[in-house]
Amino acid sequence: MQGAITRARLQHRPARFHRAPYRCIPSIAAAASSGVAEAPSSGGGAKRGSVVGAAALVVGTSIGSGILAVPQRTAPAGFVPSAACMVTCWAFLVIEALLLVEINVHLRRKKGKDAGGDGDGGGGGQLEVISLKSMAQETLGEWGGNLAAAAYLFLSYTSMVAYTSKSGEVLSRVVAGVPEPVSGGAFTAALALLIAAGGTGVTDKVNQLLTFVMIGLLLTIEVSAVAFGAGLTLPANTNWEQVPATLPVIIFTLVFHDIAPVICAYLGGDLVRIRLSILVGSIVPLLSLLVWDDIALSISTDLDGFDILDMLNTEWSYTVVETFSLLAVGTSLIGTLLGASQFFIEQMTNLVSSSAQGHEEEALRHRGAKTAVDNNRLSYIAAGAVVAPTVLIAATVPNSFSIATDIAGGYCMTILYGVLPPLMAWAIASRMSDSRAGSVEAESSVAGGSGNVDLTSAKPVLVGMGVFSVLMVFEQMSQDFVSFQSYLLAWTG
Repeated sequence: MQGAITRARLQHRPARFHRAPYRCIPSIAAAASSGVAEAPSSGGGAKRGSVVGAAALVVGTSIGSGILAVPQRTAPAGFVPSAACMVTCWAFLVIEALLLVEINVHLRRKKGKDAGGDGDGGGGGQLEVISLKSMAQETLGEWGGNLAAAAYLFLSYTSMVAYTSKSGEVLSRVVAGVPEPVSGGAFTAALALLIAAGGTGVTDKVNQLLTFVMIGLLLTIEVSAVAFGAGLTLPANTNWEQVPATLPVIIFTLVFHDIAPVICAYLGGDLVRIRLSILVGSIVPLLSLLVWDDIALSISTDLDGFDILDMLNTEWSYTVVETFSLLAVGTSLIGTLLGASQFFIEQMTNLVSSSAQGHEEEALRHRGAKTAVDNNRLSYIAAGAVVAPTVLIAATVPNSFSIATDIAGGYCMTILYGVLPPLMAWAIASRMSDSRAGSVEAESSVAGGSGNVDLTSAKPVLVGMGVFSVLMVFEQMSQDFVSFQSYLLAWTG
């Protein structure tokens, strides 16, 4: 999740901006960084960032460890039903992402962050990102911000549990005799130490290398698979009733919405280019996922369930597949660790700042070295707060990877990126309708930048999107209830 690292390096306002985890391919980390440092600040019409760079951010954000869990979940349904589900989820997520950027750009224009042609709103060349938490708080009030923060924190922990569990599973196959909880916990702790001790600079370089190799291995696997005759066939089973069970992991894999606010800042609030980058960038992960799923199901030895070992037992190189699996988990884990750690650092910093009010002069005299030591100490404390519960849950809960991906995709991501955006857009549309023409709110919706934000005429669409998101949550709840009943029957029997 290279993007979290890039954003951590570019932002120096921890009290204002909330960081979320995402991944990015290495070439775009440099593009985003140079786009911020060297973007033209004059009003001469030069545009900030590039569509190619923003689209690559979307690609890097979507490709990660979630792809490892997809074939196992889609095998009972078959390729055709699962492919239809993937395309449907992709379309839904793209619509939600486009809605998110409409809201974000509306708020950016309202606050004048993209005024003057440089897109930084006077930020001195740095990206000023309006995070999802800030968006919810601005549009829905305090309860919206709190809901977004809680959902994000829960999403971070469930994602961490999934990544820790899967890393232990992969490492236990590579290093014989080491239990999964031990190997997974050690792997997670090592990456946490890298982030806490090395900081974003060292972590950025390490993650760029890992992400570059991971994407290269993915392309190698898929191209080689097709060359060997795998994929491009339609499995015999088509069980459409199994499709709902595939929704959480597909959403977990295709989500890129945490990068949407950054793209809005990176492209200076230019809606035309933002929409194009999202459409182009989201198609690549979809196609990769479809090819991966087709290959995996075509070589699976059991249509009722797929495991990565099915690939290892065919023409696939053991080293290539296992290395890709570990890198997919590692890059996802680094971004999530960094994002969650930064969240705790922000909260602790705000707490210390509020308690230090009234001692400002004394604090100024002791700034310098003491601040550096305190920041370093906070990094270790935050990393511990993220890792300790994660390792404990992953070690004690059976099948924690599958459970965590279901929770993250079925609840946390659906609420954050499915339910909240229509609610925020509805709130903005209601305010614009009430204020009518001539008000600051209405003028801010069309002032500056390319494209117009028009949410007042989209209320029927917002209702449909909100209802669809809520139905997805209820569907996940019904599946969990049935699973819980089955567990109780098996336990009492």
